[in-house]
Amino acid sequence: MQLQQLFSPSVQHTLDVIGIFVFAISGALLAVRKNFDVFGIAVLAEVTALGGGLFRDVVIGAVPPAAFTDLGYFVTPLIATLVVFFLHPHVERIQTGVLVFDAAGLGLFCVSGTTKAYSYGLNLTASATMGLATAVGGGVLRDVLANEVPSLLRWDRDLYAVPAIVGATMVALCIRYDALTPLTSGLAAVTAFALRLLAMRFHWRAPRAWNRRSTVTEE
Repeated sequence: MQLQQLFSPSVQHTLDVIGIFVFAISGALLAVRKNFDVFGIAVLAEVTALGGGLFRDVVIGAVPPAAFTDLGYFVTPLIATLVVFFLHPHVERIQTGVLVFDAAGLGLFCVSGTTKAYSYGLNLTASATMGLATAVGGGVLRDVLANEVPSLLRWDRDLYAVPAIVGATMVALCIRYDALTPLTSGLAAVTAFALRLLAMRFHWRAPRAWNRRSTVTEE
């Protein structure tokens, strides 16, 4: 099956918009916690939602990037900005739900990022790397702009990149063995989603340096 035939354009577009919206919500909420004004909230929402896909498209040569050719991709984070701007106390109360949708976006984007990179001629390893970048790149840019150590690099945060790596690797293996179908790509997305939920539920974290010894106070 051709990679472009995995999903119909309308289904792919809907999945992308859902992922963009939930990522934008997380960016906008961080902006509110940092006491940003409405412009700052919009910027952080846009960057969080579109940063990973923008980076991927520039690297693989898919220019102009989808973020600038599809109005829906650009407008969706602005809608999320309005929702958070006016309703952020209510959104904060359903933070767990937002994190669940964020995990779903992680699963969707690691799959779509890998398949798109491969369709543009990258090898399997590079394609999986681009899948990871698509899923987590926006969050890294969000934290940098908010003057925080990216969650991706902090040992005291539940696993985030690892589920995306697993999902992207599953897609790459399916491509390698000519087994990539809507079912297997969906399985990869669900696996990444489930791993992220389990990491949040049981607070799974990546190990630090073996036999670590330091007199420096932990931050």
